[in-house]
Amino acid sequence: MSTLKTNTISTNDANNVALSNQLNLKSYTTTARDALTSVAGDTIYNTTTSKAEYYTGSAWIQTGSSTFEIAYLIIAGGGGAAGNYTSSAGYTNGSGGGAGGYRNSYASETSGGGSSIEPTFKANKSVNYTVTVGAGGTGTETAATNTGNDSIFSTILSLRGGGGRGWGGQGLTGGSRGGNASGSTDGVGSSFFIDNQGSDGGNSGGSLNTSAGGGGGAGADGSNGVSTAGGAGGNGLASSITGSAVTRGGGGGGAGYASGGSGGTGGAGNGGATGTAGTVNTGGGGGGSSAITSTGGNGGSGVVILRYTTADATITVGAGLTSSSATDGSDTVVTFTAGTGTISFS
Repeated sequence: MSTLKTNTISTNDANNVALSNQLNLKSYTTTARDALTSVAGDTIYNTTTSKAEYYTGSAWIQTGSSTFEIAYLIIAGGGGAAGNYTSSAGYTNGSGGGAGGYRNSYASETSGGGSSIEPTFKANKSVNYTVTVGAGGTGTETAATNTGNDSIFSTILSLRGGGGRGWGGQGLTGGSRGGNASGSTDGVGSSFFIDNQGSDGGNSGGSLNTSAGGGGGAGADGSNGVSTAGGAGGNGLASSITGSAVTRGGGGGGAGYASGGSGGTGGAGNGGATGTAGTVNTGGGGGGSSAITSTGGNGGSGVVILRYTTADATITVGAGLTSSSATDGSDTVVTFTAGTGTISFS
């Protein structure tokens, strides 16, 4: 019996394949892929996502790793400030609210309190992750319950901003601490805030009828009140996770008999006769008030921002969340501004 042996088989026209030819999947953009009449088992190379994909009969599935990296900026709601509480001994000017906890894993930027950048989040596809945007604390007269609210992405928790005080006591604890009220001589101590998320609030002028301290910011401590002038709030931090630098997480200014302290950079409220509120989606603390029987300014709500390579995944946002999406170069940036719910990726 004769045996045919050959080293090569060549093509005789463009419709044939030689043994020496490289085998490639047919390439399509996502738009062109979706226009195909496909059946289960069809396999293509998607030039939009740079991924090989196969069709299940109902959906196109990417091959390769199901995990990818997400950079995040998670800021909790800022603390509300306090107002002017009167008693038989005199009155107290309200202190500024502390900024919401500030946690950042983008580029080489720092997190709150001067801590180093955090690691990115390794996400899995087809897993539900919880997102919560913390509301700001409500300004009060005496600051019994004016802390902000936590912000969350999966297991990453940014702690509420501490409320300012309006009656002879320490600012409330949180991601950053609120300032001390006039009438309090408590010193500033690191035990009153979370040192990898924010900063400490300022001390007061030390007696009734004087000044209150500013709230702690993500980037700096609040200033002490001096005589009749309220202390300034601590400054926030800038992040370029959305593509341009934005400063958030300022501490609220404290109120004084003669003048109020300014809010720290990053959306904080100013102290004064009527303290102003922190700016929404900055986690800024509210400003303290000095008018008789007044309430302080509300804290600003927090924000959750996620950034990932567009080709790696597509996000699905569940009910209950308010969000927007944009692209910056090869990345997708999703900003959550209110609510709580779940998200997933495919």
